[in-house]
Amino acid sequence: MKKLKGLASVFLALILVAMTSGVFACTSFIITKGASKDGSTMITYAADSHVLFGSLYNNKATDYPAGSMLQIIDWDSGKPLIKIPQVAHTYTTIGNSNEWGLFITETTYGGRDELQDSTGGIDYGSLIYVTLQRAKTAREAIKIMAEFVDTYGYFSSGESFSISDQNEAWILEMIGKGNEPIKDAKGKVSKDWKKGAVWVAMRIPDGYISGHANHARITQFPQEVKKSFKSISSKNLKEIFRPEVEVVYAYDVVSFAKAKGYYIGADADFSFSDTYAPLDFSGARGCEARVYSGFLKCNPEMKKYEAYALGHDLKNRMPLWIKPTNKLSVYDVMELMRDHYQGTPMDMTQDVGGGPFNCPYRWRPMGFEVNGEKYTHERAISTQQTGFALVGQSRGWMPEGAKGVLWFGVDDTYSTVFVPMYTNMIQVPECFREGNGDMVTYSETSAFWLFNQVSNFIYSRYSDMIKDVRVKQSDLEHQFISEVSEFDRKLQMLDKENKQSQMREDMTKFSLHKADQTFRTWKKLSQYLLVKYMDGNVKKEKDGRFLENEYRKGQNAFPEQRPYNQKWLETIVKDHGDAIKVPKGTASH
Repeated sequence: MKKLKGLASVFLALILVAMTSGVFACTSFIITKGASKDGSTMITYAADSHVLFGSLYNNKATDYPAGSMLQIIDWDSGKPLIKIPQVAHTYTTIGNSNEWGLFITETTYGGRDELQDSTGGIDYGSLIYVTLQRAKTAREAIKIMAEFVDTYGYFSSGESFSISDQNEAWILEMIGKGNEPIKDAKGKVSKDWKKGAVWVAMRIPDGYISGHANHARITQFPQEVKKSFKSISSKNLKEIFRPEVEVVYAYDVVSFAKAKGYYIGADADFSFSDTYAPLDFSGARGCEARVYSGFLKCNPEMKKYEAYALGHDLKNRMPLWIKPTNKLSVYDVMELMRDHYQGTPMDMTQDVGGGPFNCPYRWRPMGFEVNGEKYTHERAISTQQTGFALVGQSRGWMPEGAKGVLWFGVDDTYSTVFVPMYTNMIQVPECFREGNGDMVTYSETSAFWLFNQVSNFIYSRYSDMIKDVRVKQSDLEHQFISEVSEFDRKLQMLDKENKQSQMREDMTKFSLHKADQTFRTWKKLSQYLLVKYMDGNVKKEKDGRFLENEYRKGQNAFPEQRPYNQKWLETIVKDHGDAIKVPKGTASH
């Protein structure tokens, strides 16, 4: 995900350069209601881009007169594409959700470069946000997205979409058909050629979880199981609303691949991922490894795919979905998005690259070369360039208009706070509002800038400072989870009294208050961290308070001066030991 809006022309040029460098990467997990502790469906999203400003997007429900048209704008570049007919009524959307508790997120996998169609009419971002304005359920969303690309053509590169409602969760993978039509042996355009996209959508079995992180993950899939309708092609798209349908795919997803020379085997053996996005070392290590690490947190048996995640055994592919050992709570899912490969060979706190205080981040570029050998830094779920992140939760037990909660945070997932935003609220908080700052404009009231202020400070002394951040983070999130549960009971009572407008107003007030509370807490935290860790010292505390009187009097309060970790000290000695070595028998500083 990478959104451009209102940026200076110079910065736009930098963005366009960055976009060609493959710097955009996101992570998404999908949790079915049978895999969650409370029976909700959940999807996660980390919108990771070095040029994405974290805001909470909002479109209000609107009625349009007949004949109205909608201008489609490419989400990445801001390029106007085509105009399409507007529907009579659109739904309220908050971020990647709408008033019905429908959620749609994505990760870009790219795939075969020649299949991006520069003449396509609709891009991946518009597929998400326009569909959210028009669909109530996941199945309806898939139908609309398929019809969009079939009618108008697909502008973007390969995408994986997570789509969930109160009952179901789906993964949909899509790629365009390129600019060049398919021709027969005589050079004539094939009668079967049609612009658009090839795609597959699969329902995640209840009780299971799935995930994707910038690489296509759907391999083989059942095709045309007509008797039970478990699998249908887009020629029978109207059948998608049959509850037994679990797989939907573009009718030419296999034939197009054969016509292009990508695949020559039997239809039944066709693999979407292997055909349209062939896996290599970077796809496994930089992308699939994130899914592996998340899966490993949920089921220790995933350890057998470690060599695959490392990029050493590409044939032992991970399954598309797994059954977690234990059902996941909302907080568990939040923590799923906080990962630095802890407990794996890729743990970035364990090598000298983490610096003297075990920082689990590596500044870009990821690849580097030493003495003719190529190496890579890791790309973990938690990363410094996150614009915004979310946990989308859809609850079937809640009344209409209150089914969705978007747990929303800005910046690095490991140090953000997921704040509850009801998806049918009237307005968004000022601290998350679009236009309240941007990537080149600082704003004192922007949560994105405040959270970046804290995270960029703690990177310098990570192993110490992250502990203070995590305490505040945990306190807020556990408080919010409890308060949402209590507030939901009040909303259910309002629904019984048929007070829908009051319910929506109350949800808005609740969400605004939680955002404001988070902003104020983080502002105090930023000040506390500066005071405590100024100049590389660590001021002493007792019972959670600085020894104020002692510091003011200059008595008995000399701050701690915690040393670098041993590995870092050994590296210094190896690099510069002769110059700094203290002669034996001489007192050191």
